[in-house]
Amino acid sequence: MSEKYWVPAIERANQVINLIAREPGLHRLIDLSKTLNVNKSSMFSLLNTLETLGWIVKEKGDTYSLGPTLGGYSGAYFRQFNLLESFQKEAALSVNAINETIQLGTLHGTHIVYLAKEESDSRVRLVSEPGMQFPAHATALGKIQLTQFTYEKLKQLYSEKELLQVTPYTVNSLDQLWEQLETAKKSGYICEEQEAALGFYCVAAPIYNHEGRIVNGVSFTMTESSWTVKKEKAIDEIMKLAKRLSIHARFGQFNHQ
Repeated sequence: MSEKYWVPAIERANQVINLIAREPGLHRLIDLSKTLNVNKSSMFSLLNTLETLGWIVKEKGDTYSLGPTLGGYSGAYFRQFNLLESFQKEAALSVNAINETIQLGTLHGTHIVYLAKEESDSRVRLVSEPGMQFPAHATALGKIQLTQFTYEKLKQLYSEKELLQVTPYTVNSLDQLWEQLETAKKSGYICEEQEAALGFYCVAAPIYNHEGRIVNGVSFTMTESSWTVKKEKAIDEIMKLAKRLSIHARFGQFNHQ
């Protein structure tokens, strides 16, 4: 965007909110001031304004968390297309089919943002929750949405970022990631084996909108013992779920098959 139309104050507020969103209840005024290289007086005014507007709230210990105003915006955003309602209805069918947990997520830069989760009856519970972020390259949910990019776009996306080694199995080079994405483009799904967390395996498929553009992804996550038995069925079921949600995203209706 041309600098002529850029508003630095809004950019700074966005930086503050992003920091607080990533680590709510952790940052104080002095921490935000140092991290963003903003003098304490200016940061005080900015935080006071955001707090007054309800965008952030001050917690005990003078740290900050996201406020109710942003929560309201989030609800309004998702009400535009009722994606969460569709996911809850459709994912329940798929969970019942193989009794493993399903998650819904969207790509934000180089991270996946978890939007919703449908739990199975398993005693094993995932630590990821709606609202949390995780490196996209380390998750099936993120990788399947990265398949929409060309190699050049992928290089731009990760031009100033290293591929974080979350576990010893995490993909650690752009070329290796690209090979995985190319395979996923042909198959329509992608598997991830212990790249995000040791002992856990995932398979994800993309959700398309009416323009044929990937807008979200859904994934199954399970333990190694379950993966050995259920892998093929999970692949088939997650692709069916993604197809149903894609149809709903395009036409506002369900297609149960």
